[in-house]
Amino acid sequence: MIVSAGTTELFPFAEPIGMGLVESAYTLSRLLYEKRPSSLTFVGSCGSYGRLTVFETIYTSSATQIEASFLQNSSYTPIEQSYIVSHETIVNSSNYITTDAKNASSFLKYGLDVENMEFFSIVSIAKKLRIPVKGFFVVTNYCDATAHEQYCQHMKQSNEIINE
Repeated sequence: MIVSAGTTELFPFAEPIGMGLVESAYTLSRLLYEKRPSSLTFVGSCGSYGRLTVFETIYTSSATQIEASFLQNSSYTPIEQSYIVSHETIVNSSNYITTDAKNASSFLKYGLDVENMEFFSIVSIAKKLRIPVKGFFVVTNYCDATAHEQYCQHMKQSNEIINE
């Protein structure tokens, strides 16, 4: 089964599951119970913390969910927050888009390369249901003050790359 966030990232071959950690987890859970696929692939865009360039592609199963407050040493979580397959690009997820280049650099220091709003919830649900999961991403922007403008500018070409 192939899924995407939907909204601006709609593909004829992918089921849209919604944007963000909660909506994607809810919709994906329902789909997985209904259709019971043997594997799962998420396709979509991601923002680079600085190492990867715009329109670079990534194929990975590694996801984490680290918030900017963690970088500032002002929060903690008792919840497992990482599913890492060694030597893969690590996708960080949050319901927020990083727009601070300093935070982006800090994420790089933790070994994180890109962010996508949904991937951590997708990997979490797939792991709980023992379904092999991968993500295919196209970098649309850098995580800085112009992240949203870059995303809007590059989204169409990113979708074309995914459709290939």
